[in-house]
Amino acid sequence: MRNILLLLFIFICSNSLFAKETYKRTLLLMGSRFDITLIANDSVQASKYIDIAINEISRIESLISSWDSNSETSLINENAGIKPVPVSKELMDLIERCITLSRLTDGAFDITFASMDKIWYFDGSMTRLPSQKDIDAAIQKIAYQDMLINKENNTIFLKKKGMKIGFGGIGKGYAADMAKKKLIDEGVTAGIINASGDLCTWGKQKNGQDWKVAITNPLNKAKAFALIPVVNGAVVTSGSYEKFVQFNGKRYSHIIDPRTGYPSQGIISVTVFAPQAELADALATSIFVMGIEVGINRINQLKKVECIIIDELGKVHTSDNIDISSYE
Repeated sequence: MRNILLLLFIFICSNSLFAKETYKRTLLLMGSRFDITLIANDSVQASKYIDIAINEISRIESLISSWDSNSETSLINENAGIKPVPVSKELMDLIERCITLSRLTDGAFDITFASMDKIWYFDGSMTRLPSQKDIDAAIQKIAYQDMLINKENNTIFLKKKGMKIGFGGIGKGYAADMAKKKLIDEGVTAGIINASGDLCTWGKQKNGQDWKVAITNPLNKAKAFALIPVVNGAVVTSGSYEKFVQFNGKRYSHIIDPRTGYPSQGIISVTVFAPQAELADALATSIFVMGIEVGINRINQLKKVECIIIDELGKVHTSDNIDISSYE
């Protein structure tokens, strides 16, 4: 009995000595708020791991930033219509996945949409609607089909002068995924990375429960439709209710249809659940453009992907294999 009690004492002491805690840091990265939360033995270890995640996110930003003149993305844009640009395998792979997503969404997702960066502004500076002439001119430069990939030479070429690529619709999700992978490789057993609504998780909370995300009612932010567990996966919520302009009594959101050059209509919030934040990020924006019926149909064809859509009247629509009533 004495030996059993001694072993039990040692077990309790060792568990308390190495008891894990939850640590969180909030900071500005990629021009957005990032919340990095993880489970670690102590604050020193947690700080080290969070720094590793920050460095990885910063590395991704330097790769895909269109504001950094030295980034591979900027070099591709500067040489549009001039010559192919050598790129790293990482950027080549990311662009290839973007093209796959463009095909999947019938062009609702298109990284050459960056060619319209000077048409619509949602920072309070717009005083009138853009002219149809300006919109039409910008649309002529939006075409993922005009990105030429040469895998043999590892080059990307934009065929038309003035074309641009940008990763605003997928970049934060990709960065969150890569930071998660980095931390898992470092031995971090559980965490959650929230890149301004692009969220990915792994492991479980300190109390052994799954990480959970609240699906907020955009018409009443104090109320949530449901609290849904996210198990080693990602969830991204995009909304059209915060960034918009209004002219002649009509609201124009910041989510633009790259095929028409005009803001999408009819949907105010989309939440997508997927294995990776990169995929969820791209699909959440695409559903706004595709619309409720087409968007849900597309999601229903994808394995391990679900969505929740809230229309402008506050009605909730979901893909086939998710039932939010069970989480209310």
